[in-house]
Amino acid sequence: MSSSVRSPFTLPSELRRAARSGAFNAPTAGHCLGYVHTNLVIVPADAADEFVEFCRLNSQPCPLVARTEPGNPEPRDVAPGADLRTDVPRYRVFRHGVPQSDEPTDIRDLWQDDFVGCLLGCSFTFENALEAAELRVRHIAEGRNVPMYQTSVPCQSAGRFRGNLVVSMRPYRPDQVEEVRRITGQYPRMHGAPVHVGDPAALGIADIQRPEFGEPVTIKPDEVPVFWACGVTPQLALRNARLPLAITHSPGYMFVTDLRDEEFCER
Repeated sequence: MSSSVRSPFTLPSELRRAARSGAFNAPTAGHCLGYVHTNLVIVPADAADEFVEFCRLNSQPCPLVARTEPGNPEPRDVAPGADLRTDVPRYRVFRHGVPQSDEPTDIRDLWQDDFVGCLLGCSFTFENALEAAELRVRHIAEGRNVPMYQTSVPCQSAGRFRGNLVVSMRPYRPDQVEEVRRITGQYPRMHGAPVHVGDPAALGIADIQRPEFGEPVTIKPDEVPVFWACGVTPQLALRNARLPLAITHSPGYMFVTDLRDEEFCER
């Protein structure tokens, strides 16, 4: 979390209201404990079915939780009264596949009548379970945005949507990994168990201290990096799809729903 954050929000409606007013503009990890954070992808209606198929084929990095009707910014099934145009702390705008350098906090002026919002599961959900088991999450402890990396692992393509897997990373001691795997594996619709433990080079990651998204965290000498499929994966696919206009959340700045974590726990 940004150093500007003083204390975590408890209720998703509070966080969304603060994001809408511009009072909150920081990563959402550690906020609204017990509630489901989601990745956001907004595409024109003529690309929505194609994107949903990409999610179906790549369900671990892209677990679809909800989809809105064309032109309707309210995800009423998961957060009645919310607005996808204003309730994310920070957005990324893609024009013809190119992410713009400016990351707005409000996209009402960009909204189109044919836009469809897709909300995907997020690993911030299983972080609450890890913390409850005293398996501390390093980026939360250090007040940083979770480190995320592009890999050399290809996803399955769906029409215009293609690209490589993105992973998030949290370090743990080797003796903790099995319990970490067990806990996160209970949340298959929130990226589930790790996809890799250990050598980053096996995923095509050249420098663990230089994530493409988020911020680096401390990895202690007795720890190994543990990697999970990440919901930023669609942002690489959007680059290749080259849609005239598409919008996502900025990595780590999630849309927080009214859904509870336990609804997605499969023991």
